[in-house]
Amino acid sequence: MKPDLSTLQEYVDSNLELRQAIGADADEPVRLRPLAQGEYNLNFAFEAGRGPRRHGFVLRVNLGSQMHLKHQIAYEMGALRLLEPSGRTPKAWYVDDSREQVPWGVGVEDLLGGRPLRYQTDMPVAAAILADIHALPAPPGIPEDAASEVAGAQTGLVAPARPLAAIVDECDHMYAVYKSWAQADANVVRRIDRLQHAAHKIVEGDGPATSRHIVNTELNSNNFLVVDVDGVPSVTESHLIDWEKPVIGEVEQDLGHFLVPTTTHWKTETILSAADVDRFVDLYVQAVNGRFPCDGIRERLDDYLTITCLRGVTWCAMAYTEYAGADERALRNADTFQRIQEFLSPEFLDMIAREYYHLG
Repeated sequence: MKPDLSTLQEYVDSNLELRQAIGADADEPVRLRPLAQGEYNLNFAFEAGRGPRRHGFVLRVNLGSQMHLKHQIAYEMGALRLLEPSGRTPKAWYVDDSREQVPWGVGVEDLLGGRPLRYQTDMPVAAAILADIHALPAPPGIPEDAASEVAGAQTGLVAPARPLAAIVDECDHMYAVYKSWAQADANVVRRIDRLQHAAHKIVEGDGPATSRHIVNTELNSNNFLVVDVDGVPSVTESHLIDWEKPVIGEVEQDLGHFLVPTTTHWKTETILSAADVDRFVDLYVQAVNGRFPCDGIRERLDDYLTITCLRGVTWCAMAYTEYAGADERALRNADTFQRIQEFLSPEFLDMIAREYYHLG
């Protein structure tokens, strides 16, 4: 069952606990309006409060979990509470993971202003945001084998013992969906097989995480909200939203995801050069400003760049099987499907093999 506006409006109208959490009067009209949808969530904007207390909120409705969590929305809202001291993320106001009034997990967070990140002008902003988030103390970690039961901040965040290898494991599971599909394209299979084999070689001798930080793991340009002040991107007033899949890991996981073409080219036409990547790492280290060690960051980042490309294309392969089906996916996005098809093209896969795997 897909959420509809009238059902959710009735939920908000009758939910006194939610109203109390956000400071809305019991009789105050609160009107939802569609905001945006992701692959696993629907979002609705609304305002509440009177006079100077009036505030913008997002009602986030969860339909599934990339992390296979039973309590996905509680995990997300718990992560936002952990991240609040950074000043770089929305505040979590309310969470209802009971599925008693509606059959979905529901959370309420701040509605923040800003525009999507532009790679050509906003890299100092992104570096500052990530440095402030990564500088937060890491909470206790939850082992991967207990991840499905994680309910939120009271139990911490999932902490893969070997983060790089964990990404390859995730790739294997996603790719298996496509590879076993009756309509799988043999040319796609041959190319991803080659990348997958090389990725396994990279992580064969990879050990436990060398550092522990809260990482977002999904840094698309639309998840940054950049505020312009007098026409200039504000380094201090911009934010990062969409904390669907945070874990305790290594900062290079976030940097790698932010910089690879499977991210930069997802919502824009940008593919960064090696020089662009180097300049961003310099900006990031400057923004960290000694708050935690950055020794060896470039060497570690190389492996994350390579593996993250595989994550992008294997996710596309898995998602393609769902988009190609008649009713497999609750949320369907035409722009997403177009990009999935491009990322599975021989030209794109060959570029990844050449530029990030150094395969001839």
